[in-house]
Amino acid sequence: MINSRKEMIEYYTNRYSRICIEKSIIDSSLFEMYGVKRGLRDKSGKGVISGITNISSIQSYEEINGQSVPCDGKLLYRGYNIIDLVKGFVNNKRYGFEEVTYLLLFSSLPNEEQLANFKEILAVCRNLPKNFVKDVIMKAPSKDIMNSLTKSVLTLASYDERVSDLSLDNILRQCLILISIFPMLSVYGYHAYNHYECGDSFYIHRPDETLSAAENILRMLRPDKQYTELEASVLDIALVLHMEHGGGNNSTFTTRVVTSAGSDTFSAIAAALSSLKGPKHGGANIKVVEMMRDIKSNVADIKDDEEVKLYLSKILNRQAFDRSGLIYGMGHAVYSISDPRAKVFKGFVEKLADEKGRRADFELYSMIERIAPEVIAEERRIYKGVSANVDFFSGFVYSMLDIPLELYTPIFAMARIVGWSAHRLEELINADKIIRPAYKSIVTEKRYIEMNER
Repeated sequence: MINSRKEMIEYYTNRYSRICIEKSIIDSSLFEMYGVKRGLRDKSGKGVISGITNISSIQSYEEINGQSVPCDGKLLYRGYNIIDLVKGFVNNKRYGFEEVTYLLLFSSLPNEEQLANFKEILAVCRNLPKNFVKDVIMKAPSKDIMNSLTKSVLTLASYDERVSDLSLDNILRQCLILISIFPMLSVYGYHAYNHYECGDSFYIHRPDETLSAAENILRMLRPDKQYTELEASVLDIALVLHMEHGGGNNSTFTTRVVTSAGSDTFSAIAAALSSLKGPKHGGANIKVVEMMRDIKSNVADIKDDEEVKLYLSKILNRQAFDRSGLIYGMGHAVYSISDPRAKVFKGFVEKLADEKGRRADFELYSMIERIAPEVIAEERRIYKGVSANVDFFSGFVYSMLDIPLELYTPIFAMARIVGWSAHRLEELINADKIIRPAYKSIVTEKRYIEMNER
């Protein structure tokens, strides 16, 4: 007996969904028959070339005697090795977010005067419309801060008199504003949820124009606005490492697809946010933290390699954790032997773990980083190497910084908005066609059936 509108909707959607599944299944052998690269990648993980970019470069293979051979991963921002960039600003005790943002947008490293001017521009842009927090962010707060962030971005379009102006100076203006205010939209969105849904105190801290992006994130997030130099430095490095990763990653490709249609900046970035929030993309670090908690709860001796290895095998065989068959944070669509972002990040993660008294947790992460590839190689047929990716460590860092899980993916977005902006500009400057890949149709023509014959 159906007693309510809600029950009726659930009844019919359950019924129709089964029909939908039954009628929509495609024979998997057809993908190979027609040479379709599922996920636009071949079996080795190499992506189908769909464009050209001068923003970043990812290397995971090298040519040796005409053969493509896996190598240690390399990531270049505008030609500069990410490892060298991080060493450069860390050794000189600078925060890198603003400096590397300048590099990705304008293709060159800024000198002192250029960097100072650029920081001033970002500070001026770090401002929300009057009553925006009250009228938009505090209305209908959500635990899903990515949805809250997307809502805010789309609503900001209503405040922009030049929302649909596709001139490059206007696009750049809009991008700089979004880069500057993403931390505010995200952190304030969390505070609204935490107050209205969780019953905690509500406070809004204004960003300080003299501080870096990383410092302001911690300042706005914490009740006392306090943070250590190491905390801000490690968060800053995390932002730089997540800024950009080629045109083929899901959210950046989404940015370019929507941009190619001639859509406005707010719509393109909202679409990218919707892509990033998926657990297969920007949400992976949350799953890593949850998986590590599960391991600590179910393995008697987390210092015993064999016990941990046995439990990882259970996770891989869908017998433990979320039964997805995935060891989160392991493997990458592009890298095989190593993810350079994870390699450069690990040393700073260790320093923070020591400061926070989390050495034992760091040792567990290091152990799993070492033995998980062995477990995967034993249990799975793999076509390329498996190694820890940057998300394996980023979630651990955010937990040490007392950042709530709800903000893990938004922090990724605070960084990746820079790459999205660079790719939006590059797409507008160089491309003149809408992106429209082909799908092989297996539809067969049918004779129309009159209603009384069905």
